[in-house]
Amino acid sequence: MSVVISFFNNKGGVSKTTTCFNLGWMLAERGKRVLIVDADPQCNLTGMVLDLSNNNALDSFYANNPQRNLKDALEPAFASRPKPLEPVDCVPVPGREGLFLIPGHVGLAEYEVSLGIAQQLSESVQALKNLPGSFNYLFEITAEKYEADYILVDLSPGLGSINQNLVATADFFVVPASPDVFSVMAIDSLSRVIPRWIRWAESAAQLEALSTADYPFPEPKLKFLGTIIQRYRLKGGEPTEAFRTYFEELDSAIDNVLAPAFRKAGVLLADTTYEEAGLDAYLRLASIPDFNTLIANSQQARKPVFMLTQEDVGRRGFVWATQKKSIESFRQVFEQLAERVEVLAVQ
Repeated sequence: MSVVISFFNNKGGVSKTTTCFNLGWMLAERGKRVLIVDADPQCNLTGMVLDLSNNNALDSFYANNPQRNLKDALEPAFASRPKPLEPVDCVPVPGREGLFLIPGHVGLAEYEVSLGIAQQLSESVQALKNLPGSFNYLFEITAEKYEADYILVDLSPGLGSINQNLVATADFFVVPASPDVFSVMAIDSLSRVIPRWIRWAESAAQLEALSTADYPFPEPKLKFLGTIIQRYRLKGGEPTEAFRTYFEELDSAIDNVLAPAFRKAGVLLADTTYEEAGLDAYLRLASIPDFNTLIANSQQARKPVFMLTQEDVGRRGFVWATQKKSIESFRQVFEQLAERVEVLAVQ
């Protein structure tokens, strides 16, 4: 049975997409079968797999590959068509056996309103009862088709109904964050939002209309894997002084605000489980410094940072030697992150 992990923060610009892609690749490299799902209408994860450099490349992909994206795969449910949902024909990620993409769609946000209404009124409006469980059902049947061990879901920032659904129905979730004042504020917000979403999911799962729907809404079992702190600069192998200050503020917010709220909501694993996984700090899965220019090379080559070659980077001599060392360090970071996920994300 596959494990669903959502990557979510209501603050943008925290490298959710990059982390999802790099971690998915590393898990597949370690012998797992992995689906990565682009549930962000910006489609950045899709762009890391498909060549979207030409004008209208995404439109051409949709036209030539009908139903081969998240929005169109869900269309029978959202359009109330007399046709069951079918597994997505995923896109194999070039260069990495065992890794598959469910492409995103810029129009996925069109489902926000319908899903939001369904999640509030599905008990009284029967035509809406299939919507809340449709995402989970689609992931299940697609994972079964591909014999997937993990489903990694890249979410947009924001607190809309799609994110609410995809976090609350996941098995686990990760909060990527950056050492800045806005991420500290987001931690405070998440400490209120996530428990509210869990209470909603628990109530929804008890509704007969949803439990007996064609796509049943699942019993929530969400657990928190941890935070991933990234996008900071190093000096002498350590975060610069300005970033260290925000590391301390983030740790304080996590320890004193987020953790108590999540513990009360029942989404924390046992403290001993986090300790056994060897997290960087309490509830911190990984600390990933800024990729700097390597992120542009990664996007252009459509491969993880830790797989970049000298040809991909286009550097020689001392510059390449420095960048090669950086690439090797990122490989170690993501190997360790994947190991920790394998320890923590167990059904």
